[in-house]
Amino acid sequence: MSFKWFVATLALTLGTSGAVQAAKNFNRISSFPTYLNMATGEDTKQESSAEIISASADGNILVYTDSPLGVIGMIDIQDPLDPKALGNLKMQGEPTAVSVIGNTAFVAVNTSESFKNPSGNVHVIDLKSQKEINRCELGGQPDSTASAPDGSFISIAIENERDEDLGDGRIPQMPAGDLVMISVRDGNLVCGSMKRVNLTGLASIGAEDPEPEFVDINDLGETVLTLQENNHITVVDRDGKIISNFSAGATDLEKIDVLDERGALIFNGSQKNRLREPDGIQWLNNDLFAIANEGDMDGGSRGFTVFKRDGTLVYESGAKFEQALIEIGHYPDKRSDAKGVEPEGMEFASFDGTPFMFLLSERGSVVGVYDMSVPSNPVLKQLLPSGLSPEGAIALPKRNLFATANEVDLVEDGGVRAHVMIYEYQDAPATYPTLTSAGASELIGWGAISGMVAKSDGMIYAVNDSFYGYQPTIFVIDPSSKPARIVKRIPITRAGYPAQKLDLEGITTDGKDGFWVASEGRTDRMIPHGLYHVNAKGEIKKEVSLPPQLLNVEKRFGFEGITRVGNTLWMVTQREWQDDPKDHVKLVSYNTDSGEWGAVYYKKAKPSKGWVGMSEIVAHGDFFYVIERDNQIGDAAITKKIYRIPASEMVPQLLNSSKLPVVSKELVKDLIPDLKQFGGFVVDKIEGLAINEGGEMFVSTDNDGVDDSSGETFFWSIGKIH
Repeated sequence: MSFKWFVATLALTLGTSGAVQAAKNFNRISSFPTYLNMATGEDTKQESSAEIISASADGNILVYTDSPLGVIGMIDIQDPLDPKALGNLKMQGEPTAVSVIGNTAFVAVNTSESFKNPSGNVHVIDLKSQKEINRCELGGQPDSTASAPDGSFISIAIENERDEDLGDGRIPQMPAGDLVMISVRDGNLVCGSMKRVNLTGLASIGAEDPEPEFVDINDLGETVLTLQENNHITVVDRDGKIISNFSAGATDLEKIDVLDERGALIFNGSQKNRLREPDGIQWLNNDLFAIANEGDMDGGSRGFTVFKRDGTLVYESGAKFEQALIEIGHYPDKRSDAKGVEPEGMEFASFDGTPFMFLLSERGSVVGVYDMSVPSNPVLKQLLPSGLSPEGAIALPKRNLFATANEVDLVEDGGVRAHVMIYEYQDAPATYPTLTSAGASELIGWGAISGMVAKSDGMIYAVNDSFYGYQPTIFVIDPSSKPARIVKRIPITRAGYPAQKLDLEGITTDGKDGFWVASEGRTDRMIPHGLYHVNAKGEIKKEVSLPPQLLNVEKRFGFEGITRVGNTLWMVTQREWQDDPKDHVKLVSYNTDSGEWGAVYYKKAKPSKGWVGMSEIVAHGDFFYVIERDNQIGDAAITKKIYRIPASEMVPQLLNSSKLPVVSKELVKDLIPDLKQFGGFVVDKIEGLAINEGGEMFVSTDNDGVDDSSGETFFWSIGKIH
């Protein structure tokens, strides 16, 4: 089965998460790293970002705010498969939001000297000339903007944000925020028309200090805005009169993880009377709107809510959105005690007559696509992979396009860059997710998939690594389903308790019903290098430590895969240990009957940047198959490859041998073209390889448990061995 065939036939069936299969789907088709908009000669190692995004009337130009650089960035998407840089435009402050009417961008800019002395303005930019044509002073720090559907005015939320280090970040903190409304005439702002809407005295929480966060405008010219820390919602008519205001209220959450002190996904917690504290807000029609309940000061209910404009509750998602992300491996465990997946941004538009709401999870790095045909019963249609931390989104239904702005840039850590990602509404199956636990008998959280092995029952068995150090697990994957499904989890235990001090990187069968697993050690964290014999129930029955010949020269980049031939286990070390020649790693053998250790050498690629290491080893037929990968992401990635070694050369020599033989290798598959077909950036960690009895090869990636990662896990078949 070819990768193209796999993608072409991949149908999204999220089962218990509430999604439904449909003929048309949104699929990611391209990604644009924001650093490409930097000028020639500019230091591209600077942090950049994509936060709030809008588009020209014809949908050919995307405009996004880039706070770290103090610019707006522009992208030509006439060909959405090949977005092109149009450069950055300096804003003389921190751009916080942008709205486009026609070919004119209205950019809110924060120029505040301090929290106590907030200031800002709105710039009027002609997109064709990239020139500023006007500027209006706002008298405070702007957050979000919205343009009226008829283009007659814009609304700006003046947040005058609080100092989170002052008084534990509690409100009130003066000066108070408000709402600004400015008329638009002939593509320009009429600064003298500015209306200020006083929002004090409305909320029951911090009434004297309203904290307006997000605004949207309906066809009647009514502005709805969230007061996030105040847990309040206000509706204002086009003349600036408040026509409705009410508390965003609270909800009860069940089946959530509320602890982050340990690396484990345990969804048995609850939060009662959790304040919604909404961020994003979008009109669904002239009477209904939805809010994204991110939370900030005291709350965050991990989902979304639909209200009538008079405050009548229409729908509450509770923890359903978060649970859908749990099923596809995008749950951010380190945010469990806070706000979980943190839905923040929103977008709403109709495609082919179907009204869709797009809900952005800041921490899960996912976009939930909801069919809002019945607002009292939203249907989760899809979950789209995004870049790291989507902040803003724009729908372009006339072009069947949708785009996200993903704000986090990890350039200082050598990680993923900030991206704008583009999706198309297609007559095609959904290409993501590729792995889900939806439909299992219990809610199964997962992530950081590492080693894999195929068994004769047709299933693939995979382990997670030390990110979930308090919950080592074997996941049973049915690869025949599209997407592949985790149907069961097998906790790995020691004396009846979750086994600890493991960093599982490899798994193989024991020839019966059980498994051998390999743990990569890290002595500075008291994690030993070792092999563990595990029965079918996940119970550790035998522990094998490394011999002195290895431990005396160990480094933390230890075993990254394990396979078995008869009574011999073979492990591959990730990188060189102290006694290894440069660019050579040991393939280590262990005889389960005699207890004898041995090894051969494998020569890996020389890195052009960073390092190159090994990720997996699988024996099948006359060959051993290994994964070689560099630690590079995106355009910098070079080595993500599968090689094979003749089994005849895998003759172990004693570890104390003066010179270990070097085995030969043959390229089987370059995985970078496959990874590019998912429409995002090339991910770093190709970690898993499994080959079934029929010779079909399955590959998987490690999402690092959504920690400094987009959370994307790719699991796919690369076809049969030739």
